[in-house]
Amino acid sequence: MPGIHLLEQSTIDKIAAGEVVERPSSVVKELVENAIDAGATAVTVEIKDGGISFIRITDNGCGISKEEIPMAFLRHSTSKIKTVEDLLHVTSLGFRGEALSSIAAVSQVELITKPADALTGSRYLIEGSKEVKLEEIGAPNGTTFLVRNLFYNTPARQKFLKSAQTEASYISDFMERLALSRPDISFQFISNNQPKLNTAGNGNLKDVIYRIYGRDIAMNLLEVHTECEFMKVDGFIGKPVISRGNRNFESYFINQRYIKSSLVAKGIEDAYKLHLMQHQYPFTVLHLTMDGTLLDVNVHPSKMELRFSDGKGVYEFLYESLKEALEHKEFIPEVSVEDQDSLKKSQTTTQPRVKAPEPFETKRVEKEQNRSEQSKENNKDRILPEQEKNLPEQTKAIPDETPDKEKAVMENLPLTGEQLTLREMPEYGGQFLTQEAKAKHRIIGQVFDTYWLVQFEDKLFIIDQHAAHEKVLFERTMASLEKKEYTSQQLSPPMVVSLNMREEQLLKKYLSEFERLGYEIESFGGKEYAVCAVPGNLYHLNQQQLFIEMLDNLNEESGAKTSDAIIEKIATMSCKAAVKGNQHLQKAEMEHLIEELLTCENPYQCPHGRPTIISMSRYELEKKFKRIV
Repeated sequence: MPGIHLLEQSTIDKIAAGEVVERPSSVVKELVENAIDAGATAVTVEIKDGGISFIRITDNGCGISKEEIPMAFLRHSTSKIKTVEDLLHVTSLGFRGEALSSIAAVSQVELITKPADALTGSRYLIEGSKEVKLEEIGAPNGTTFLVRNLFYNTPARQKFLKSAQTEASYISDFMERLALSRPDISFQFISNNQPKLNTAGNGNLKDVIYRIYGRDIAMNLLEVHTECEFMKVDGFIGKPVISRGNRNFESYFINQRYIKSSLVAKGIEDAYKLHLMQHQYPFTVLHLTMDGTLLDVNVHPSKMELRFSDGKGVYEFLYESLKEALEHKEFIPEVSVEDQDSLKKSQTTTQPRVKAPEPFETKRVEKEQNRSEQSKENNKDRILPEQEKNLPEQTKAIPDETPDKEKAVMENLPLTGEQLTLREMPEYGGQFLTQEAKAKHRIIGQVFDTYWLVQFEDKLFIIDQHAAHEKVLFERTMASLEKKEYTSQQLSPPMVVSLNMREEQLLKKYLSEFERLGYEIESFGGKEYAVCAVPGNLYHLNQQQLFIEMLDNLNEESGAKTSDAIIEKIATMSCKAAVKGNQHLQKAEMEHLIEELLTCENPYQCPHGRPTIISMSRYELEKKFKRIV
């Protein structure tokens, strides 16, 4: 066995670099965060070959004085903290003083920097932790880093990198999150001489969302602004229609730092639970602001994880904030009957809509064109939803002028895509489920013994009778349980169930909860239990199946179950009593179902997240029948 010996400094540096520099995106992250900490208002990131061969990062921050440059590349040298107590109040993105040392250990680095009060700038070369040159040169205010040939001296690390395209996508994702975290900073990202991202830096978060995700996302957002004694939540959340099959569209920031937190993700997803189907995740861009003493950011080398001193409080406030933002909104998705070819065509043409003539009515086209021109101005008010009229002016359009601080970054980069005029086109129907609207409902009839057609104004609404009845039963059960209107219905004879050891343990653990809801359960000897009474509002269900499923569902959930969670499970199961598809209903029964939907807090999705109602506009139908061309 070899004896103990000290490692060479170069070996130590390369090992330490592995904790900070995992891939090119790690280099970009550390250097851009340094630029932000230096007070930059414009940052440009340029890469080639996914950042493996070339990374250039330019900012207009405070720069580094010539005397401090060599020290900046030493391990644990930083301007951001002095003592461990400073970690309690750290506001900078970086603080460990490891980034420059780690990057220089595994690449060839060139630094050009100039503080605003210096007459000349400095150029510094360092390769594999070895200084090559330090000289004075002419340079603009700010700092430019050039990082070449990443992992050139650690080929084992280099071979574990992904393809250049994949590595570039990691950098692109980071730049997008960074732009969302700091809408007040102008970011430009260029990959292989192709512009990929360009933000204005005007402080308007919605503009940044538009530039990154496009019009479909930007026009389906709900604004969030809430505050409590220990935390503030600001930002935007997506309407259910823009949900995705993974968490890639969930972005949240703590004190302007992008993080990943299972606790925050759970708070977000639980708030959407009744609005989304299983395995669907919401779109969010949320800024959480709280005192630095209430969290610990010094958990992981990447600083992407943190700990909360009051995790439960953070979860509950975030959950309630988003739940409140989603309540009392009418989410009726509008469906299109267009095929894909015509949809693509309509997205690329701006010609006015013209009705096709009926047979023997050749003069009608000209009349409709004139009417279209006359009504164009009137239609503007109808196209724009009411809430847009109350939005600040800056959210409706980005100004034509480019601030001076942006010009340095953007002058050589032409804007791509359509102009950023965010007109809030209505993705959802009008107020269909109101008492005032109900008087104007025209129930046409039932199709496939499952769906009901209702005409209201210029739209056709299609109601899924099973999903709608599910929602009515769910909210009715939840309301009675939350009001503690618990009643018991005696069973004669009692229902005897046999439980295995796991089910028996769960029953004993949650027996008081079952009793509180109206169950009366007694031991019947051995592994058998007698259920003498059940909740009155669940009496119509298959009691044995319901009871066993309740225990199974409790077992599936990890951790302690709260009373509310048990109630929700029971209420969800009560939906088994809902009318089914392929079940004929009378018109009077449908009218009664619509009346009950009016009383629901969220009548637009069933408890499993499926829509209860969809709509189709008259325009869509007329276009399909070629009445409009």
